[in-house]
Amino acid sequence: MTTYTPPIEDMQFLLHEVLKVTESDVPGYDELDRDSTAAILEEAGKLASEVLAPLNAVGDREGCRLENGVVITPTGFKAAYDQMAAGGWMGLDCDPEYGGQGMPYVMNSATGEMFVAANMAFNMYQGLTHGAYSAIHTHGSAEQKQTYLPKLVSGEWTGTMNLTEPHAGTDLGIMRTRAEPAGDGSYSITGTKIFISAGDHDLSQNVIHLVLAKAPGGGAGTKGVSLFIVPKFLVNEDGSLGARNSLSVGKLEEKMGIHGNATCVMNYDGAKGWLIGDLHKGMRAMFTMMNEARLGVGLQGYAQAVAAYENALTYAKERLQGRDVTGVKNPEGPADPIIVHPDIRRSLMDQKSFIEGARAFTFWGAHLIDRSKRLDDQDAEGLISLMTPVLKAFQTDKGFEMAVQAQQIFGGHGYIEEVGVSQFVRDARITMIYEGANGVQALDLVGRKLAQDGGKHVMAFFDMVKTFLKENEGDAELKAGFLDPLKAASKDLQSAGMFFMENGMKNPNAALSGSNDFVHLFGHVCLGLMWARMAKTAKELLASGNGNADFLNAKIATGRYYMARQLPATGMHLARITSGAEPVMTLDVAGF
Repeated sequence: MTTYTPPIEDMQFLLHEVLKVTESDVPGYDELDRDSTAAILEEAGKLASEVLAPLNAVGDREGCRLENGVVITPTGFKAAYDQMAAGGWMGLDCDPEYGGQGMPYVMNSATGEMFVAANMAFNMYQGLTHGAYSAIHTHGSAEQKQTYLPKLVSGEWTGTMNLTEPHAGTDLGIMRTRAEPAGDGSYSITGTKIFISAGDHDLSQNVIHLVLAKAPGGGAGTKGVSLFIVPKFLVNEDGSLGARNSLSVGKLEEKMGIHGNATCVMNYDGAKGWLIGDLHKGMRAMFTMMNEARLGVGLQGYAQAVAAYENALTYAKERLQGRDVTGVKNPEGPADPIIVHPDIRRSLMDQKSFIEGARAFTFWGAHLIDRSKRLDDQDAEGLISLMTPVLKAFQTDKGFEMAVQAQQIFGGHGYIEEVGVSQFVRDARITMIYEGANGVQALDLVGRKLAQDGGKHVMAFFDMVKTFLKENEGDAELKAGFLDPLKAASKDLQSAGMFFMENGMKNPNAALSGSNDFVHLFGHVCLGLMWARMAKTAKELLASGNGNADFLNAKIATGRYYMARQLPATGMHLARITSGAEPVMTLDVAGF
């Protein structure tokens, strides 16, 4: 049976030493003093480790089932959901006007990591609800906000996002779901949507579906798409629930992982729906949900790696196999623990250096969102827009890889379902696919985000790196272990960008063939910057005699490992990118 221990010390280090939240000009950050964040993280951690984590294997084993048109969730899920709702965790960063606690998004990310690491499938129910809340809060009418938001914030109702159809995934312009005006201000929604996470369940009183559909008069492609609120149960004027809407669960998908979450085929048979946002501009409203979801999935990617790593580390300390080649370390036992072996150490360091770097990257991204929303900081908005495909694609690709590495440490036991570590691998796998497959994220980065606002935001990132290097070049130790590797990696990233600029217009395939490598190159540079910042902070704390010396020394050593063993991958990715389209596209289709 797997366990989960919340990494509260590391989260506090990021919030107060690296991001220095209380010194920030972001409204609300002044309330995030050390004691307050500790109390929030400890309570969230207790819920994650004591309530959610024990249900992770239960959800995986039992899955969901469809009975008489209603989805039944695994044993214990309903009680855990009620506990989360009662604690106000679902509305942590939501608008106080609608019952939320109004906390910054960075705290939602911190608590969210714990909930996801403990039980990813369970957390998806409230995760999708938060996305629906955000879409209605941003684009809904005053009446829609009053009707739906308080119940979504409280957890009494949950939400979904309905995009994909059997024939239309990435290309939403070819969807067939129709919306016909009903003459009373509502629309009649007809069509089938697939892969709908949390599409139905027994956790909440109502499910509020946000459904993309085509209404009459719209143009071709996505220009003709509108977004509709389609509740499972119609809502009366006084807020009470009325009749069941004309929608149903066609079936539950049987999946590789996330068995505890209900992935539904949803059938809409003339269901009543109400337009949200402007007619024929549904993608604008849906992207509010999609962008939030992509950041959430990036968090899922590394959070699964966190849980897998913790269990692999425990196993590596306890499993006795072989002897240390430099001398016996456990003379009283028949063998030494496997953590003494260099290749096991390499694997654990790969995992540790990734998850701590990814946590810093994610918290920094959440900070940018707070700046964007709370200060209307357009530079922060542009930077997080640029970073969204990197956060999503890089962290889920590497998160899955790290979960596999954790499984490998268990050897044959890792392949046995009873041990439980295989669940992290199976659950992590979906993060690379949903909310825009990682190949699509890479295309978005290269094809859209780099050139956004004339390349302003990627240049701002390069300037950020350059400024950090210049400000700290006087520290010889930091320069050798962190700044010089970061400078080399940043040059690789700039060279890749120049290659796209010089070749992309002449031969688009030259850029697109290198898009996957570019998102990884970019991700490594981002984690390199995070590690350089963390190392600087740790060195300063050690010099001043503040903080936990063991923690800080471990932080520096872990960062040094990343810079020496992971960051040089940027050179490999650059070489692949500059090879252009020819190696990728030469082989005739018949030759495959």
